[in-house]
Amino acid sequence: MNRAVTLHDLIVAGAALAAGIVAGLLLRVALRWLGKHALRTRWSGDDVIVDALRAVVPWAAVAGGLAAATAALPFTETVGHTVDQVLMVLLILVATLTAARVITGLVRSLAQSRSGVAGSATIFANITRIIVLAMGFLVVLQTLGISIAPLLTALGVGGLAVALALQDTLANLFAGVHILASKTVQPGDYIRLSSGEEGYIVDVNWRNTVVRQLSNNLVIISNAQLSGTNMTNFTRPEQKLTILVQVGVGYDSDLDHVERVTTEVVESVMKDVNGGDPDHEPAVRFHTFGDSRIGFTVILGVGEFSDQYRIKHEFIKRLHRRYRDEGIRIPSPARTVALQKPEETQKPEEMVIPHQRDLSETAP
Repeated sequence: MNRAVTLHDLIVAGAALAAGIVAGLLLRVALRWLGKHALRTRWSGDDVIVDALRAVVPWAAVAGGLAAATAALPFTETVGHTVDQVLMVLLILVATLTAARVITGLVRSLAQSRSGVAGSATIFANITRIIVLAMGFLVVLQTLGISIAPLLTALGVGGLAVALALQDTLANLFAGVHILASKTVQPGDYIRLSSGEEGYIVDVNWRNTVVRQLSNNLVIISNAQLSGTNMTNFTRPEQKLTILVQVGVGYDSDLDHVERVTTEVVESVMKDVNGGDPDHEPAVRFHTFGDSRIGFTVILGVGEFSDQYRIKHEFIKRLHRRYRDEGIRIPSPARTVALQKPEETQKPEEMVIPHQRDLSETAP
C-alpha cells in the first residue's frame, strides 16, 4: 500500500461495490421478466440461454463492482495484481460453467427436436459439457501464467494408456455415438432385442442405454451389446403399425355375412377407441379349413406399439357381442372319445395255442 486509506477511498469503493450489487439485482429482475416471455416461444433454446444468463450476469455485475472497489483502494501493485487475478479466475469459471450450461442445453434441445420425444440423448450433452469445461480449465491455467503445452503433451501420452485400460468403456461410448448418429434408434422408440428385452428407449448415455418396459421396469443395456445384436424397431420408419387377430366361425356360416359384420366392427373400433388408426382400411382374410371352424385373420391398425393391447381387448369384446346378435356361431373344438371295455383274460389252462404239434408221435 503506497499510502493510507482515506475516507474518500472507502466511500468510492463502497459506492462501486453497491453499484455492482444493485446492477446485479436489476439484471436478475430483467432476466426473470425476459424468461417469462421466452416461455411463450416455440423454440426451447431461448429458455436455455435466458436461464443460463440469469445465473452468470448478476454475479458478473457484482464481480465488476468488486473489481472497481478494489481499484479505488490504494493497494500495492502485487496485491492489486493478485486480486485482479482472483477476480479474473472467478469470472472465467462462472463464464465456463455458464457456457457449458448453455451449449449443453442447446445440444439437448436439438436432440429433442430431432427425435421428437420428451427424453434426451445425454451422451452428446455429456461430451459437450466435458469439452467446454476442459477448455475453461485450460484458460484458467493460462490466465494464472501456467504453461499448458507440457500439460497437453502429458495428456496426449497418458490418454493412450487410459484408452488401452478403458477399452470396454470407450467401446460403449463410440457405440452409443454410432447408434444416435446413424439414427437406428432414438429416445422414445419401442424396440425388441433378439435376446427378448423390449420397451421404450428412455436415454442413451456414454455407457449404456436405458429401456423402460411396459411394466415400468428399467432395463439397462450396454451400448456395445445394443449395437451388436439383432433388433426390431417398432417405431421406425413409421410409428403406426398393423396387428393380426385370429378368428374362426362355423362351417354353416355365411362367409360374406361374416366378412361384412367383421369389417363393420373393425371400422367402429378404429374410430371410437383411443389408439386406433382411423385411416386404416379394414381387412379380413380367410385362410384355413380347420377341424371345427373356418379360420381367418383380421388386420387392425394402431397408432403405436402399446396401443395394440387396448385395441385387441375392445375388438374382441365388440366382435363377440356382434356375432351373438347376428347369430354367427364361433364353435369350440369337439372331440369324440370312444371307450372300449377290455376283453377278459383267459386262464392259463384254458388258453389254446394254435399249430401245436405232438412231439411224442414223431419220436423214433
